[in-house]
Amino acid sequence: MRLITAHRILIGAAIAFFVFFAAVELRQYGRAPGVAPLVEAVVSIAVAIGLVLYYRTLSRWGK
Repeated sequence: MRLITAHRILIGAAIAFFVFFAAVELRQYGRAPGVAPLVEAVVSIAVAIGLVLYYRTLSRWGK
């Protein structure tokens, strides 16, 4: 396995984690409304979007 393949797998796992974490925080916000879970969900989605954009640039690597 090449290093770029392992990197893509780790970035994919990070994207999945941040989307899952955002879902958990939105569920927490639904149960007990507060500012913290909502902010954490928004930041998690923003990080996931950033990682998706980064992942798309990896298609140029390793060629």
